[in-house]
Amino acid sequence: MVRLPSSRRFVREATALVLTGLVALAGHEAFARQRRIGVSNRYPIPTEASFDGSFNFCRIAFQTGRFRRGGNWVVDYPRADVNLSIRLSELTKVRISRDGEREPRHFVLPLTDPSLFRCPFVMMTEPGGLTLDDAEVARLREYLLKGGFLWADDFWGEIAWQNFEQEMRKVLPAADFELRDLDRDHPLFRTQFPVQEVKQIPSINFWAGTGGDTSEWGNDSREPRARAFIDKQGRVVMLATHNTDYGDSWEREGDDPDYFQTFSIDGYAFGINVVLYAMSH
Repeated sequence: MVRLPSSRRFVREATALVLTGLVALAGHEAFARQRRIGVSNRYPIPTEASFDGSFNFCRIAFQTGRFRRGGNWVVDYPRADVNLSIRLSELTKVRISRDGEREPRHFVLPLTDPSLFRCPFVMMTEPGGLTLDDAEVARLREYLLKGGFLWADDFWGEIAWQNFEQEMRKVLPAADFELRDLDRDHPLFRTQFPVQEVKQIPSINFWAGTGGDTSEWGNDSREPRARAFIDKQGRVVMLATHNTDYGDSWEREGDDPDYFQTFSIDGYAFGINVVLYAMSH
C-alpha cells in the first residue's frame, strides 16, 4: 500500500469531513422544511422505487404564510386522492398504481422532493395562503417547464386569489405566461366528458349548514372560475379553480346522496377531464 503524504491525507480527510457536513446540512434542511409544512411519516412520501409506470395521485405539501383563510394542503386528504384515482380507473382506460391490498397508491410530497418529476400531474388544495421560498420557486418552475401540470383547487375570495397569483408569478412571470379564464370551448372542458360550466362546489358542511348555499365567502366568492397560466405555445401549465372545491366532491361522494347528485357527478366529470388533459398535453 502506498502511504499518502501527510498533507494529501489531511486534504482528503478534510474534504470528506466537509462533504459529510454538507450532506448532513442538506438532510437537516430538508427535514426542517418538511416539519414546517407538516409532512411526517403519517403520510405516504414516495421514493424512486414507489413508481411503477401507472398513475399516482400526487399531492403537494406547502407552507402557509401569515394570510390563511380556511384550511391548508391536507384538506380533503386522503379520500379525495383515493376516490378520484378509483373513478379514473373505472371511467377511463388509465391504469392506476395499486398496493398489495389493491388500494390506489397516492403520495404527498414537498415541491423540493426529487420525486416531483415522477408525477406528471400534481395538485394543491387550499393554496390561498401559499408561501413559496426560493428553492420551491426554482423547483416548481423547472417542473412546469419540463412538462408537468399543477392544479390548484379550493380557495375562496379575492384576498386568497391575490396572494396565490403573487406567489405563482414568482414561478411563471407575466412576460412568458398569460393568465386567463378558460372559455368553455377550451379542450379541457371536453377531454372526455362534456362539461358546460365551472361548477361552484362548496364543502358538504357549508352546504348542509346553510341550507344549500354554495358561496363559502358570501359576496366575495360568488363567481367560480377556472383560470389558467398558459405558455407561449398555448399549453396550460397550471390550472386554478377559484371559489369552488372540486376536491370535496370527490372526498364526500358517499356521505350524502343529495350532495353526490348535486355536486359529485359534475365534480368527477371535470376532474377526470383535467387529469386526462394534463397527461396528454
